[in-house]
Amino acid sequence: MLDSLHIPYTQHEYDWDEDHLDAGTVAGKVGLLPEQLFKTLVLKGDKTGILTACIPGDKELNLKALAAVSGNKKVEMVPVKEIQALTGYIRGGVSPLGMKKKYPLYLHASAVTAELVSISGGRRGLQIFLAGKSLAQAAEGKVCEIV
Repeated sequence: MLDSLHIPYTQHEYDWDEDHLDAGTVAGKVGLLPEQLFKTLVLKGDKTGILTACIPGDKELNLKALAAVSGNKKVEMVPVKEIQALTGYIRGGVSPLGMKKKYPLYLHASAVTAELVSISGGRRGLQIFLAGKSLAQAAEGKVCEIV
Protein backbone atom coordinates (compact mmCIF):
# COMPACT_ATOMS: atom_id res chain seq x y z
CA MET A 1 0.00 0.00 0.00
CA LEU A 2 2.77 2.46 0.95
CA ASP A 3 4.72 1.55 -2.18
CA SER A 4 1.73 2.26 -4.41
CA LEU A 5 1.36 5.69 -2.78
CA HIS A 6 5.12 6.35 -3.17
CA ILE A 7 5.46 6.91 0.58
CA PRO A 8 8.94 6.30 1.99
CA TYR A 9 9.15 3.90 4.93
CA THR A 10 11.45 1.35 6.52
CA GLN A 11 10.66 -2.01 8.10
CA HIS A 12 12.14 -3.08 11.43
CA GLU A 13 11.94 -6.59 12.83
CA TYR A 14 12.30 -7.41 16.52
CA ASP A 15 12.07 -10.42 18.82
CA TRP A 16 8.73 -10.59 20.59
CA ASP A 17 7.01 -12.76 23.15
CA GLU A 18 3.37 -13.17 24.11
CA ASP A 19 3.80 -11.58 27.55
CA HIS A 20 5.47 -8.38 26.31
CA LEU A 21 3.44 -6.94 23.45
CA ASP A 22 2.90 -3.54 25.06
CA ALA A 23 3.92 -0.40 23.20
CA GLY A 24 6.66 0.54 25.66
CA THR A 25 8.43 -2.79 25.27
CA VAL A 26 8.11 -2.78 21.48
CA ALA A 27 9.34 0.84 21.26
CA GLY A 28 12.43 -0.09 23.28
CA LYS A 29 13.14 -3.07 21.04
CA VAL A 30 13.09 -0.92 17.89
CA GLY A 31 14.98 1.99 19.46
CA LEU A 32 12.17 4.54 19.72
CA LEU A 33 10.42 6.43 22.47
CA PRO A 34 6.97 5.09 23.43
CA GLU A 35 5.30 8.27 22.12
CA GLN A 36 6.73 7.55 18.63
CA LEU A 37 5.14 4.11 18.47
CA PHE A 38 1.47 4.33 17.52
CA LYS A 39 -0.82 1.52 18.62
CA THR A 40 -3.95 0.68 16.67
CA LEU A 41 -7.07 -0.11 18.65
CA VAL A 42 -10.26 -1.70 17.32
CA LEU A 43 -13.54 -0.48 18.77
CA LYS A 44 -17.26 -0.60 18.22
CA GLY A 45 -19.52 2.44 18.30
CA ASP A 46 -23.17 2.25 19.27
CA LYS A 47 -24.17 4.09 16.08
CA THR A 48 -21.36 3.59 13.55
CA GLY A 49 -20.22 0.04 14.22
CA ILE A 50 -16.53 -0.87 13.93
CA LEU A 51 -13.93 1.89 13.97
CA THR A 52 -10.23 2.14 14.74
CA ALA A 53 -8.06 4.55 16.66
CA CYS A 54 -4.33 5.07 16.35
CA ILE A 55 -2.68 6.70 19.38
CA PRO A 56 0.81 7.13 20.84
CA GLY A 57 2.04 4.14 22.80
CA ASP A 58 2.46 6.14 26.00
CA LYS A 59 -1.14 7.40 26.03
CA GLU A 60 -4.56 6.02 26.92
CA LEU A 61 -7.51 6.38 24.57
CA ASN A 62 -10.24 8.73 25.80
CA LEU A 63 -13.38 6.79 24.93
CA LYS A 64 -15.66 9.80 25.41
CA ALA A 65 -13.57 11.94 23.08
CA LEU A 66 -13.53 9.21 20.44
CA ALA A 67 -17.29 8.72 20.76
CA ALA A 68 -17.86 12.46 20.28
CA VAL A 69 -15.60 12.81 17.24
CA SER A 70 -16.97 9.64 15.60
CA GLY A 71 -20.65 10.47 16.00
CA ASN A 72 -21.33 7.86 18.66
CA LYS A 73 -22.79 8.17 22.13
CA LYS A 74 -20.57 5.35 23.33
CA VAL A 75 -17.61 3.34 22.02
CA GLU A 76 -16.05 0.25 23.53
CA MET A 77 -13.08 -1.95 22.77
CA VAL A 78 -13.78 -5.00 20.61
CA PRO A 79 -12.99 -8.27 22.44
CA VAL A 80 -9.54 -9.61 21.51
CA LYS A 81 -11.06 -12.83 20.13
CA GLU A 82 -12.94 -10.79 17.46
CA ILE A 83 -10.01 -8.67 16.23
CA GLN A 84 -8.60 -11.15 13.70
CA ALA A 85 -11.95 -11.85 12.05
CA LEU A 86 -12.61 -8.12 11.69
CA THR A 87 -9.17 -6.90 10.64
CA GLY A 88 -7.15 -9.88 9.44
CA TYR A 89 -4.59 -9.11 12.15
CA ILE A 90 -3.93 -10.60 15.59
CA ARG A 91 -3.45 -8.73 18.86
CA GLY A 92 0.00 -7.18 18.88
CA GLY A 93 0.06 -6.98 15.09
CA VAL A 94 -2.87 -4.72 14.21
CA SER A 95 -1.84 -2.14 11.62
CA PRO A 96 -3.86 0.93 10.64
CA LEU A 97 -3.06 0.00 7.02
CA GLY A 98 -4.27 -2.95 4.98
CA MET A 99 -7.12 -4.29 7.10
CA LYS A 100 -9.54 -6.79 5.56
CA LYS A 101 -12.14 -4.02 5.47
CA LYS A 102 -11.61 -0.26 5.53
CA TYR A 103 -12.93 0.98 8.85
CA PRO A 104 -12.97 4.65 9.87
CA LEU A 105 -9.63 5.56 11.46
CA TYR A 106 -9.18 8.26 14.07
CA LEU A 107 -5.54 9.31 14.31
CA HIS A 108 -4.22 11.22 17.28
CA ALA A 109 -3.15 14.74 16.27
CA SER A 110 0.43 14.29 17.53
CA ALA A 111 1.13 11.97 14.59
CA VAL A 112 1.03 14.70 11.96
CA THR A 113 3.68 16.81 13.68
CA ALA A 114 6.05 13.88 14.25
CA GLU A 115 8.91 13.42 11.81
CA LEU A 116 8.98 9.70 12.59
CA VAL A 117 6.28 7.36 13.86
CA SER A 118 6.14 3.60 14.03
CA ILE A 119 3.12 1.40 13.36
CA SER A 120 2.68 -2.34 13.29
CA GLY A 121 3.69 -3.96 10.04
CA GLY A 122 0.70 -6.31 10.28
CA ARG A 123 2.29 -9.02 12.37
CA ARG A 124 4.03 -9.36 15.67
CA GLY A 125 7.73 -8.62 15.41
CA LEU A 126 7.48 -6.11 12.55
CA GLN A 127 7.24 -2.32 12.78
CA ILE A 128 7.05 0.23 9.97
CA PHE A 129 8.73 3.62 10.41
CA LEU A 130 7.39 6.55 8.40
CA ALA A 131 6.66 10.26 8.70
CA GLY A 132 3.54 11.08 10.69
CA LYS A 133 2.05 13.11 7.82
CA SER A 134 2.60 10.12 5.54
CA LEU A 135 0.71 7.88 7.96
CA ALA A 136 -2.21 10.32 7.97
CA GLN A 137 -2.20 10.37 4.17
CA ALA A 138 -1.95 6.59 3.70
CA ALA A 139 -4.47 5.69 6.39
CA GLU A 140 -6.91 8.42 5.35
CA GLY A 141 -7.49 8.95 9.04
CA LYS A 142 -9.37 11.76 10.73
CA VAL A 143 -6.80 13.67 12.75
CA CYS A 144 -8.20 14.52 16.18
CA GLU A 145 -7.59 14.77 19.94
CA ILE A 146 -8.57 11.40 21.39
CA VAL A 147 -6.22 10.89 24.37
